[in-house]
Amino acid sequence: MQLITNTPAVVILSDLDSVAVARRALAQGSRVEKLDLEALDDIPAGHKIARCHIAAGQPVLKYGQVIGVASQDIAAGAHVHTHNVSMPQSHANNQLPPPITRTPVLPPEQRRRFMGYRRPDGRVGTRNYIGILSTVNCSATVSRAVAAHFNGSELLKRYNIDGVVALTHGSGCAINTESEGFKFLERSIWGYACNPNVAGALVIGLGCETNQISSLMKRYNISEGPNFRVFNIQNAGGTRASIARAIEQVTEMLEAIGRLERTSESVEHIMVGMQCGGSDGYSGITANPALGYAADLLAQHGGTAILSETPEIYGAEHLLIARAINHEVGQKLLDRLTWWEEYTRINGAELNNNPSPGNKAGGLTTILEKSLGAAAKGGTSSLNGVYEWGEPITEHGFVFMDSPGYDPVSVTGQVASGANMICFTTGRGSVSGFKPAPCIKLATNTEMFRKLEEDMDINCGGIIDGELSIAEAGHKIFDILIEIASGEPSKSELYNYGDNEFVPWQVGAVT
Repeated sequence: MQLITNTPAVVILSDLDSVAVARRALAQGSRVEKLDLEALDDIPAGHKIARCHIAAGQPVLKYGQVIGVASQDIAAGAHVHTHNVSMPQSHANNQLPPPITRTPVLPPEQRRRFMGYRRPDGRVGTRNYIGILSTVNCSATVSRAVAAHFNGSELLKRYNIDGVVALTHGSGCAINTESEGFKFLERSIWGYACNPNVAGALVIGLGCETNQISSLMKRYNISEGPNFRVFNIQNAGGTRASIARAIEQVTEMLEAIGRLERTSESVEHIMVGMQCGGSDGYSGITANPALGYAADLLAQHGGTAILSETPEIYGAEHLLIARAINHEVGQKLLDRLTWWEEYTRINGAELNNNPSPGNKAGGLTTILEKSLGAAAKGGTSSLNGVYEWGEPITEHGFVFMDSPGYDPVSVTGQVASGANMICFTTGRGSVSGFKPAPCIKLATNTEMFRKLEEDMDINCGGIIDGELSIAEAGHKIFDILIEIASGEPSKSELYNYGDNEFVPWQVGAVT
């Protein structure tokens, strides 16, 4: 996306646009040079100002795309936001266009490399964790006690383990075993146990819950081994006996795995889950397209970039479908949106219940505007695959995984699908982490970056400040991604975030 800067005060994203975005707060009555108009209202930074008169019922354009319709006449120079913009009745045609050619990748010898942990089956991790997974809320306390016993110990240092993470949740019982929610829960537990960043996993159950360990092992045709162990608290003899048994099993696991060292590996083994949270009016202008540029670089080098948060591409799906390598991939994305429309309808909601209050305070008006900005994280590469939540991802390049817009649930699905890195753009600020995958946070604006610099890894605000191009920011993200994949800690890792963000998607009735 080429930025057209008409003045230091505003940014126009396309010549087609009927609005401009304020770089800084504009006071009522102030002259906006080159737009040749005065601000008729106080316009906060990141919000929109009308470039021309927009009649009631006429489309409002940003990014060269429709983000809504004027709910009343909007004068040139007026603040354009929720008070005078509404959703159009129809947002896209949703016809499948001709497939496009898959984006080519560099030859293996030309691909960037990083220092990773190679697993016996050929997968490569960016971190080296032991996972303690609870099948049910009832085994969460034991799981956390086991992790606490090991973390910070000399034993982990001896075996070069980054940590023991307790992956606990609030579900696992009173749930229909034939439901989609139960399928997601099993998928997330086994997906985390198989993630390339997990050297070994121990699954702890209570014993009488709906989510039985035996069912999990049967569904995925798995058995215990040196780096995968299971047991139930009721069979072990209670809390203290279970903690002692788990400590013994993890110790045996460490001895069996041995000390692992990082080796030089191709970037093709990096799989990045892309997220945005606390978006603002700059998200679609700075951090998201910069991350999209980095995603294109990753795809070019044979790696994988996962876009998710299906409700937050609603209204921009036609741009993604136009990049599908075949009709099957495009139809899968349309099918997921159809599912979401029905899912929100039967729950008395609608997909346009987004943006959030924080998004609106940051300048976003409709889900269409938010979606167009969010989809920018996907770059320009061909769309090579569409996956359900937590489904193992086998394609390389740019892919889409269905998920809610709620970040912890969305990232949980991405990590269960195989993501060994997370990139998280934010305009309002975020302090999350996602063990066992390191999380890189990208600030959309310099003001927030400076305020939360101890939590932000990269400032993309230089794009709106006129100091940095999207390409330069994209290359910077790609370089830092490789550094952190190779072991450099991200900001969230320095603060040990990531123990509370394992949130399987609960769909369906709890009885």
